[in-house]
Amino acid sequence: MKLELRGITKRFGALTANDHIDLTIEPGEIHCLLGENGAGKSTLMNVLYGLYQADDGEILIDDVAQDFAGPGDAMAAGIGMVHQHFMLIPVFTVAENVSLGHEQTRLGGRLDLAAARAKVREISKRFGFDVDPDALVEDLPVGVQQRVEIIKALSRDAKVLVFDEPTAVLTPQETDELMATMRQLREAGTSIVFITHKLREVREVADRITVIRLGKVVGEAEPTASNAELASLMVGRAVELTVQKNPPGQGAESLVVSGLTVTDEVGTVVVDDVSFSVHAGEVLAIAGVQGNGQTELTEAIVGLQERVSGSARLNGRELIGRSVREILDDGVGFVPEDRSVDGLVKEFSIAENLMLDRSHGEPFVSRGTVRHGVLNAFAHEKIDEFDIRTQGPAQAAGRLSGGNQQKVVLARELSRDLSLFVAAQPTRGVDVGSIEFIHTRIVETRDSGIPVIVISTELDEAAALADRIMVMYRGKVVGIVPGDTPREELGLMMAGMSGAGAQSGETDA
Repeated sequence: MKLELRGITKRFGALTANDHIDLTIEPGEIHCLLGENGAGKSTLMNVLYGLYQADDGEILIDDVAQDFAGPGDAMAAGIGMVHQHFMLIPVFTVAENVSLGHEQTRLGGRLDLAAARAKVREISKRFGFDVDPDALVEDLPVGVQQRVEIIKALSRDAKVLVFDEPTAVLTPQETDELMATMRQLREAGTSIVFITHKLREVREVADRITVIRLGKVVGEAEPTASNAELASLMVGRAVELTVQKNPPGQGAESLVVSGLTVTDEVGTVVVDDVSFSVHAGEVLAIAGVQGNGQTELTEAIVGLQERVSGSARLNGRELIGRSVREILDDGVGFVPEDRSVDGLVKEFSIAENLMLDRSHGEPFVSRGTVRHGVLNAFAHEKIDEFDIRTQGPAQAAGRLSGGNQQKVVLARELSRDLSLFVAAQPTRGVDVGSIEFIHTRIVETRDSGIPVIVISTELDEAAALADRIMVMYRGKVVGIVPGDTPREELGLMMAGMSGAGAQSGETDA
């Protein structure tokens, strides 16, 4: 099936998100749509999928113009979409989710779940997905949930599959599995539109690359193009792809964690007797496959976990057992791993989000009343300083692209007097231009003498930012190694094997 988009234009008020875009997807190819967050990639695909109606232009399938009034029309025409944030009902089984929207019934009008189970098994066997049709979605790892989304689309005979930032929530291993799945789909004759901003992934699987910037197609490239060439097309300028930093000016131990243990609500130990230290003026990266205790460890440090034992002393002052408010007021900055759930109130304005940590007093609140003049001046300053692409401080944070939402979180957390900065997955779902900016700000924070903890499932990021890397596996510290430790050794440690150069998990540096 050949798919063409001709002159697609989509406006939201004064903003032109797509400006006369032409795009052709040939049968059985992986076509990568590359661009910064906010460039218009997802908007274009939402037009294709019938979620938005174009203001101008047309969609053609095998040279026949289409009129999609909604996603149902797009699916009927053979177009499927795997969204970045999965469209699954957590308390339903895989089979129930797959059948939603095109339910098969038996005599008497009863839902034919047996047919849905058979369809799941058939597609799983064909592509080696190993998905249990009777499993509850909420019990599945993120990578398997994504396979359920793919099965949903293929069960409706999709000839073109759109993947919208599909690796933003995946571990490196799950990403490799997805790349293999894409190749399988291509070999089976399915065309794929792959929306991303990750250059390594583009070069690994794309047959053709189209680059979008500020709502317009600015060029096409071959997968043989260098990272620098692709980044330049995306951003419109040369981009520094390596983190520039001087040797650390380490001071005294600022954060000392000893015997920290966290249990979940059913009593399972998820952080197991962890000890380490972070010095003033250094970046300690915590690496590991997601789900090995990193999240719970950082949440324990900032007061978000209830079942915690052990000690975490910041400049001699115990953090464990104190409230989140007390810990933040002590100068701990925290960027959570999921900005949309824990980092922002999407319905609030940018200005309101920038004052969340300090909404209980000066300088933004006086005698219970918000000082709007002070807040707006502050918001304008941070919008300029952090290059937040927005229509203004009053714009709802949820209307920003992912990269700009992350900049709002960073602006808020780095605009206080800090004694510790903790950043979990700081560039997850963020484009290359914003990654450069965020990495620079993290290094500047470290260079100002503040201890920094970065939690990242991206090995390249951990190695680029870290002065030391602590690897976790099944809730334990496998070892603490220098930031320049080879990727292969780190990979072994992430699988639970101690590296040759690893220190113990004790607090020695």
